Amino acid sequence: MTRLIRELLGPYRGRLAIILAAMLVQTIMGLAAPWPLKVIIDDVVGDHAAPAWVAWMVPMMGGDTKVHLAAAAGIATVVIAAIAGVAFYVANYFTESLGQWVANDLRVRIFHRLQLFSLGFFDHNRVGAVLSTIMTDVQTIQSFASVSTLNLITDTFTILGMVVVMFALRWDFALIAVTVLPFLALFVFRVNGLIKNATREVRTRQADLTSTLQQGLEGIEVIQAFDRQDLQEQHLVQASNDTVTAWLKARRVSSLLSPVVGLAVAVCTALVLWRGSVLVLTGVTTVGTLTVFLAYLAKFFQPVRDVAVMTNSIAQVSVGFERIRAILEADYVVPERSDAIDPPRFAGEIEFEHVAFGYDPDVPVLRDISFRISPGQLVGIVGPTGGGKSTVVSLVPRFRDTDAGTIRIDGVDICHYQLHPLRRQIGFVLQDTVLFRGTVRDNIAFGRPEATDAEIVTAARLANADEFIMRMPGGYDSPVGERGHTLSGGQRQRIGIARAFIRDSPILILDEPTAALDAESEEAVIDGLQRLMKGRTVIIIAHRLSTIRSADRILVIKDGVVAEDGRHDELIALGGVYADLHRIQYR
Repeated sequence: MTRLIRELLGPYRGRLAIILAAMLVQTIMGLAAPWPLKVIIDDVVGDHAAPAWVAWMVPMMGGDTKVHLAAAAGIATVVIAAIAGVAFYVANYFTESLGQWVANDLRVRIFHRLQLFSLGFFDHNRVGAVLSTIMTDVQTIQSFASVSTLNLITDTFTILGMVVVMFALRWDFALIAVTVLPFLALFVFRVNGLIKNATREVRTRQADLTSTLQQGLEGIEVIQAFDRQDLQEQHLVQASNDTVTAWLKARRVSSLLSPVVGLAVAVCTALVLWRGSVLVLTGVTTVGTLTVFLAYLAKFFQPVRDVAVMTNSIAQVSVGFERIRAILEADYVVPERSDAIDPPRFAGEIEFEHVAFGYDPDVPVLRDISFRISPGQLVGIVGPTGGGKSTVVSLVPRFRDTDAGTIRIDGVDICHYQLHPLRRQIGFVLQDTVLFRGTVRDNIAFGRPEATDAEIVTAARLANADEFIMRMPGGYDSPVGERGHTLSGGQRQRIGIARAFIRDSPILILDEPTAALDAESEEAVIDGLQRLMKGRTVIIIAHRLSTIRSADRILVIKDGVVAEDGRHDELIALGGVYADLHRIQYR
């Protein structure tokens, strides 16, 4: 955690220096604030001689009377308050600025890290939990850096400064106050461990709540279609109740701090009052000295109280950093060799050699996959549900890495290629085309933002998308809505095909691109796909066997191996897995 904090604060050393300087000035002014009161009590109201640190001000004011001395004390009070106010403003502004920028850097850093992860990370981590970390935990750290850090550093300076001043003023009084500190520190340390555990539970419950909310909102159409709003509300109530229970448990522990510290303050104050009164009555010390010391004692224990109560915030920040570090240090980054090459445009030959893979190491999905696809071939992949069809194609662009075996493109192990140039040469049209916030134009050019308007329109026409786009109120500048829900499935697929045209990749992966379409939409999509597939190496995952009847080859994946390999007619004649699938589908 220390290294992460150092990295985050590194770019802001200048701001940190300003903050520390302003806090130091603020602390010094806080230490000086009670002294004008001592001058009034001892030297104006009483009969003591003015101390040297104010005596030089009186002649400058034209006299040597107690009235002038009182005026000097009043001016000193105003000056001290003014300087303290300026220092507080500077410290507060720059601390808030520091907190905001650190939170910004942290959010960007986490999101950048997530972009580098293989899909394996998202196989094992809920999106809602990740969102909770990015939003809630980062916000907690930002709030602590903006507010609590300022108070913590100021309080630390104040405690140290007041210990020195109090010992200089009355060492016996100071000893009473300092003796209590080790016991308070031990108590705070013990309670901090309980608070940290409780806060960790709170964060877990908050992540569950976020996941429940996200699932309920993303699946609202299905929920309403099956009239299961009551079930989702039950899930939400349960998650919310668990969050409240965890919060109350954490608060029950943290609430112990303030009364315990308050009791310690009362005991110390009572002892000083008793001891000080005796000394004043015997003439050993003055009323002003006792008054100033009591003022210091109140100010001394206020930061002690603040630091103790701040333990709750420190625990929250500590847990937040744990969750953030769990993402930043997660071992899901797709490795890239230092000598990886930027490949030339692929011819499109793809070869799997004894490839094995499992989402769980103990449960392999692919056991021994071997095949070779020639450049320009159209290859269909079919098989029973759960047989590993989608897993096979996800390994080609290295969304996941193999557990064993080798995948080659144009005779070179794909691990020897630079990751981004590798993926830029692979186009995708998936079963459910995901559209992003923005216009139709933005979504078509998503894979190649530098595409010209003419190229975008040409791609849309080739994908049979131009016609419906031009009927939209804004044409290519029409917003597509959240995840493209303002468009039909067929329209989204045709925009996905146009996106693939713009990408102009030599290798094309189609994952059930027509599975959820009606007959009319399917015809338009297939027409666009036929144009898109020309001159490219194409892998198409199909449940509808009609879409791959004319494929150059069909691979049948079953039980993690290539069970059959051949053309449609050959596999039908073979009478194996493919023939069974065909018979069931067309029965």
